[in-house]
Amino acid sequence: MVVPGQSFEPATGDGPGTPGAGRAAEVRTAHEGLLQIRRLVNGPAGASVPAPWEVRQPSRAVALVLEAAGIPPSALDEEGRRTRTGYRVSAGAEPGRAEVAWLGPPGAGVAEEEAARLADCAAALERAGWVCLLYRGPRRRRFLEVEPPR
Repeated sequence: MVVPGQSFEPATGDGPGTPGAGRAAEVRTAHEGLLQIRRLVNGPAGASVPAPWEVRQPSRAVALVLEAAGIPPSALDEEGRRTRTGYRVSAGAEPGRAEVAWLGPPGAGVAEEEAARLADCAAALERAGWVCLLYRGPRRRRFLEVEPPR
């Protein structure tokens, strides 16, 4: 539940594994707010492209889109060990970009499912107006680079 004076933080995949009660309603409200901001500030493009604040905070905006799409975030325990399989959003190599990886606990078989699950992430993000490029990183693991349209 959102506490007065605190802002909503979308799940990036680096947080705790158990969402609090009411999380779905908070995500829905935050996503509806995002779409309303887009309609107000984007002129004719409306809700079809990221708003300027999203471009300035792409990791946060991308995480909100993925969480609102019902894609599960990964999670960490108190010692920093990965406890749940899902997306992880981090800052991209350049300003205005984010990276999305599919991660999970050791032995969870994430390498076998990452192509399909990253395709799900890309589809949700592209519907929200983001541009997604699929790359291979260290150990041949795939990740998405996400940026606003040009």
